Parts: sequence; C-alpha cells; structure tokens
Amino acid sequence: MNRLTGYCKGVMAETLCQLTLRLKGYGILAMRYRSQRGEIDILAKRSNMIAEIEVKARPTEHDAMESDLPSQRQRIAKAACDFLVQQHRPNPNLRFDIMLFMPRRWPTHIVEAWRP
Repeated sequence: MNRLTGYCKGVMAETLCQLTLRLKGYGILAMRYRSQRGEIDILAKRSNMIAEIEVKARPTEHDAMESDLPSQRQRIAKAACDFLVQQHRPNPNLRFDIMLFMPRRWPTHIVEAWRP
C-alpha cells in the first residue's frame, strides 16, 4: 500500500468514526489535532467528559489492537495536555478511547482503552 492510499483510508476511517461518535451523542471538539509533541485523531465531548479517540484502521481487530504502541500513547497523552492548556480546561474529565475500523464493519468504540 502506498502512502497516498494509506492516507486516504485513514481519512475515511476518521470520518466514519466521527459520524459514529455524533450518532452516540458526542460533540466533536477537534479532528486531527496537532501539537509539537503529538497528534490526536479525534477529540470529542459528551456531558462533562472529554474523550481522546485514536482511530485504528486495520484488516482485523487483532491487527488494530497490536498497532497501539506505548510510545504512541505517550505522544498522544502529551498532545492531549497541550490541547487542554490551549483550550483553558485545567481539570477536565479526560479519557483515552480507541475506535477500530475494519473493512465492511461498523467502527468499534473501546471506551477508556488505556490510561496515561
């Protein structure tokens, strides 16, 4: 798979995951948020909870879960801190979720998949 194909599949997966979140009652705060320390696919809010959602598009659920690396989690947690400071949200209820996107299936939302 070349880079452009992978990029397009990633954008499609993030878009479908965003739609899924909206249907579940989440408001989207940011898509593809970037800071100097990392990137977050989707930041969403429901009630008083802010969810950082990492989207994993892979052929199988096992492949998607295996692609969630500790080093990546550290970068995501640092980027989440940057977002919260930028948005002046000093003490939010924050959780880290994963949405798995596999071919011909509705996205799977794993709530509180890990803790920083």
